[in-house]
Amino acid sequence: MNIKMSIEEIIKMGEGQYFDRKSSKIQINKLAETLIAFANADGGTIAIGIEDGKILGINGQGNIKINDFIQCSFDKCIPPVKANCEFVNVIKDNGKEDRILLIHVEASIDKVHKTAADEAYLRVGDENKKLNFEQRLNLEYDKGERLFEDKIITECTMEDLDETVLKSYAEAVKYKDKDYEKLLYARGLARRSKEGPRITVAGVLLFAENPSIFLPNARIRFFRYEGSSAEVGTGMNIVKQEMIEGPLPKQIEIAKNVVKAQLREFTALNPMNGKFITVPEYPEFAWQEGIINAVTHRAYNIQGDDIKIFMYDDRLEIISPGKFPNIVSKGNIKEVRYSRNPRVARVLTELGWVRELGEGVKRIYKEMKEYFLDDPIYDEPNYSVKLVLKNNIITRRQRRKERVNNLIDFDWNSFSDDEKKAIEMAYSMEKLYTKEYADIIKRSATYARSLLNNLVNKGILKKVASSTTDPHQYYIFKEC
Repeated sequence: MNIKMSIEEIIKMGEGQYFDRKSSKIQINKLAETLIAFANADGGTIAIGIEDGKILGINGQGNIKINDFIQCSFDKCIPPVKANCEFVNVIKDNGKEDRILLIHVEASIDKVHKTAADEAYLRVGDENKKLNFEQRLNLEYDKGERLFEDKIITECTMEDLDETVLKSYAEAVKYKDKDYEKLLYARGLARRSKEGPRITVAGVLLFAENPSIFLPNARIRFFRYEGSSAEVGTGMNIVKQEMIEGPLPKQIEIAKNVVKAQLREFTALNPMNGKFITVPEYPEFAWQEGIINAVTHRAYNIQGDDIKIFMYDDRLEIISPGKFPNIVSKGNIKEVRYSRNPRVARVLTELGWVRELGEGVKRIYKEMKEYFLDDPIYDEPNYSVKLVLKNNIITRRQRRKERVNNLIDFDWNSFSDDEKKAIEMAYSMEKLYTKEYADIIKRSATYARSLLNNLVNKGILKKVASSTTDPHQYYIFKEC
């Protein structure tokens, strides 16, 4: 990587999937672990000479230690990690001149790197995770899929690329030159040859005006159905369908607009004043992040299939070709990240689309919960990843404003804040369980249960239970 980083950017940049800061006192073997973790994941940059947010520099370590830093990717990593080094001149707090060493690590495409002690690491967020035997084996298998991202598309030339997207990316990474070829080389999106730049699959996906010319299924298909199932023949119920093509950043933007135009609004109860407000069918972040993840992590080597978005009356489904990559599973997707397409993921991250480790998926869960909707469902049907977001349309259709108005208009302010939240949740949900209510108001289950029972006594909620000790008991909004 030869895109320069300023000292201000180095200090301000938070440690994460693509960046780490290290003291110049770091042991060479510990540095090797970070180099290996970056190489086995998505690549990244290590800044040596910063400790606790202060610039301490590296000159005090002497030339031998500095040379050890530079040689670490070759001497202490098996096989050697591809890395480039650059020095940044700095002025320390005491006014003395010094240097910081930046080590830019390339993502490994087809190898799993290890330490001299035969230990493999993977960068996960801002940590280096040591892999167990099974995880390491899966990583070795998955490296084969990464080869596709670096495959050369010989038919694609610089003239086939979308200059507006290239310009936006250059601005995002503060690249001042107009020579976009160098920018593509720096990110491994093109290879040098006598005939000129040879664009890779990742480069085509990100910047070609029409990637589907070279990769026919690099697109998104949207379907809107009337009802809760897809019918065929005379009962076919498709009310809208769209084919979304173009470079990936534009596909994401177009898909956002297409889905947003089809979303409905529902009535919700505002706990602040007991009045009704309109809310979107799904939290905006949740469905947008689902689309972004599908575009970023799909297996583009799978031919004959594309990303599909199905919108039904009661749910939204986003299906992406390819199973979960590597050590990611539907059980750990909130905590673990691994990019099948590290070059695509990095560019989309720098463009502001992709979030750091788990932030996006965790927030999907959080926002669905705040809307009182079911947790998102991840699954792996037919060698693909499917995300399902459910709305609560049946419950929302059943709720009658008049009933709520009669109950609360005259004495809404007499309810406590926690009681108002309980009424809001019961109005929005089919079933209100004590635990989820306790989690929302951040109180004990005993307190939550007592408050819910008090609302039962007031005739606002109804308790559904087979016995007084039924562990599956729940509460519903009392309709009459």
